[in-house]
Amino acid sequence: MRWSGRVRYVFLLPAVIWVLAFTVFPLGYSLTLAFFKIESKMEVQREKVPVLDEDGNQVFTSTGRPRTRTIVHREQTTISTFVGSENFERLARDKQVWTAVRVTITFVLVAVPLQLLLGFALALLFNRHIFGRPVLRATMILPIFVTPIAAGYSFFTIFYEEGGPLGFLGIPFLSHPDWALISVILVDVWQWTPFCFLVFLAALQWVPDELYEAAVVDGATGWQVIREVLLPVLQPTIIIVLLLRLAEALKFFDIPFAMTGGGPGVATQSYSFLAFRTGMRFFDLGYASAMSYGLLVVVMVVVILCFKRLRESYA
Repeated sequence: MRWSGRVRYVFLLPAVIWVLAFTVFPLGYSLTLAFFKIESKMEVQREKVPVLDEDGNQVFTSTGRPRTRTIVHREQTTISTFVGSENFERLARDKQVWTAVRVTITFVLVAVPLQLLLGFALALLFNRHIFGRPVLRATMILPIFVTPIAAGYSFFTIFYEEGGPLGFLGIPFLSHPDWALISVILVDVWQWTPFCFLVFLAALQWVPDELYEAAVVDGATGWQVIREVLLPVLQPTIIIVLLLRLAEALKFFDIPFAMTGGGPGVATQSYSFLAFRTGMRFFDLGYASAMSYGLLVVVMVVVILCFKRLRESYA
């Protein structure tokens, strides 16, 4: 039975309200904030009032003077000043932004390729008939279900140099700038390699056996089968996984927030982390919104380029 009239719109209304309330409105509001300089000031006023006893009578000191106490009145005021594109222009001059961009690019260029390579290698391994494959496969994907914040705090304990499980190695996992970034990358690789592995394994299981057999008959080696058969067939899957991981890695925040707090110094302060600190700790909401939209533009460009490459391959 097909719904007719306006009844079907009633069922669509909750989804529309959800999208408008939690997607469209925040995007529009944050874009508006990006063109304003928002300052929050705390006005403090002190007032002396007489001290009263239980009966409401004024209390006097031993010298006969009225006893008083000071009441502090605090009032927070927010001032919004339209500054046009000044917040976006400030991005190009801010050294902290460029440092955070460097940290983010380093993280993306190291973590994402490692996740894809390890995920693909594990998928090739588990695509074979090995003993205990169902149990091993289920164990492999467990890190996906760990929230990044929990993973960050857990590995903070593991990498803790004084009394941690790996403290005997003598490696400054969290106190040295280079090692701190390596530690963050290792945790992200640990958590998201199983995602790449799971997707690649599902794609490999759809590859027809005839392709393998034809390659073997032609005398192809194992590496040639991977390069000439599997990679071309799996190219759409690889691009999709790459796209998902790039979009997620460009805005990585949870793990350095929990593990290092962006430190030591700013060694693990990503672009998203800097935007968070600017808006939520220093209350420069206009500039933080401009930073967020700068990241949105970069992610959109990456997505468009990946889909363009995908369309060109299968046009």
